[in-house]
Amino acid sequence: MNTIFRIVEAFKSFLFEIGELSDFAGRFFREVLKRPLEFKEFLRQCYNMGNRSLLLVGVTGFIIGLVFTLQSRPTLQQFGAVSWIPAMVSVSIIREIGPIITALICAGRIGSGIGAELGSMRVTEQIDAMEVSGTNPFKYLVVTRILATTLMLPILVFIGDSVALLGSFLVENLKGDVSLLLYFTQVFDHLEFFDVIPSTIKSFFFGFAIGLVGCFKGYYCKKGTAGVGLAANSAVVFSSMLLFIIDFIAVFVSNVFYDV
Repeated sequence: MNTIFRIVEAFKSFLFEIGELSDFAGRFFREVLKRPLEFKEFLRQCYNMGNRSLLLVGVTGFIIGLVFTLQSRPTLQQFGAVSWIPAMVSVSIIREIGPIITALICAGRIGSGIGAELGSMRVTEQIDAMEVSGTNPFKYLVVTRILATTLMLPILVFIGDSVALLGSFLVENLKGDVSLLLYFTQVFDHLEFFDVIPSTIKSFFFGFAIGLVGCFKGYYCKKGTAGVGLAANSAVVFSSMLLFIIDFIAVFVSNVFYDV
């Protein structure tokens, strides 16, 4: 009975947190168009989240392209289908692997940073001081960060995909003596409009989810300084789970439209 009771309580707590997150998202949409727009803070957050994540995303994308091509090549050689490697790798990376891996990296790099930063501001009463002074902390701290993650993640996905294709080309050039022109000619010959647009659209949702969860966990941080670490950790876990849910919904919806 105790086990069942704990499961029920955990489920109730999860539903309650989902409700709070939904209310937090609703407040974001109410505040986003209100003045002041805090454009300078928005640009600063774009720089912090985009430029400082660029190296990590680039290195990860390059390694993904290398490993994916190296793992696929021996199997395709057995069937005499090595010429299909550029098409297979490009479609796989651009449709699915690139967006979700980049989003998970950003959930760890950006989501935890937002949770820890806002959490430390909450426990040191900086957010309370902003409210007392007449400043809207939600507008300045939350809206700018969510907008920045929503905008920057698709750009990081595009860069990660491009570097991954360069890594794949490097393997093909060394193993099969394929030129850069031939490789990318095959890539663009097999890429379609449907391969690029859905992955780009869901990247915006990935960025929004990362920013929303990170801000939510940090903005309502409790339990003193120990809660800062908890906020950062839970922001990564919760946003990662939300990313997979969004990805499943995006793939399901896009396949429905594609079949039609």
